[in-house]
Amino acid sequence: MPTGKQVGYLRVSTLDQNTARQLQGVRLDKVFEDKCSGRDTIRPQLQACLEYLREDDTLHVHSLDRLARNVEDLLATVRNLTAQGVTVFFHKENLTFTPESSDRSGGGMSRLMLTIMGAIAEFERDLIRERQREGIALAKASGRYKGRPSSITESVRQEICQLKTTGVPVAAIARKYKRSRHWVYKALQTQSPREGS
Repeated sequence: MPTGKQVGYLRVSTLDQNTARQLQGVRLDKVFEDKCSGRDTIRPQLQACLEYLREDDTLHVHSLDRLARNVEDLLATVRNLTAQGVTVFFHKENLTFTPESSDRSGGGMSRLMLTIMGAIAEFERDLIRERQREGIALAKASGRYKGRPSSITESVRQEICQLKTTGVPVAAIARKYKRSRHWVYKALQTQSPREGS
């Protein structure tokens, strides 16, 4: 049994989700938490976690899809960690990968299992996205789809327009509101009912 630190990595896809159910009841010495999509390549807390881990530590992750963007990323991450002497434990799938399991003599079955489980998780995510797209298409066809409510209020839109007319760059406006440049352009293109009449 590894004698190092017990480290947890948590990730949720959106800011309004919480990680309370991930690794519940697991005693951890250190926890890293990201709130971003699994597809994001920039996950600062994961990077910090990987830099923090040392030989004999154990990394605890709720499930395979919390750690990696795809199967290739998953395999590379686990392979790198076990090569450094870190044990990786995925709680939902009850899978443990140790430094010993990464060597050529005993690692074949572990790598196969990780590949299969990772591929299944990726396939499930693709199915969910496909069902969402189909559901939206059907709702649009029947006139029931309204889309998400706009997060740009009229007062915010006017403030953005004012900033832009005074020469403030779009990137600076985006930083001020902690949004993307696309969001700013959308606000600039949206006319109020009074302006559109």
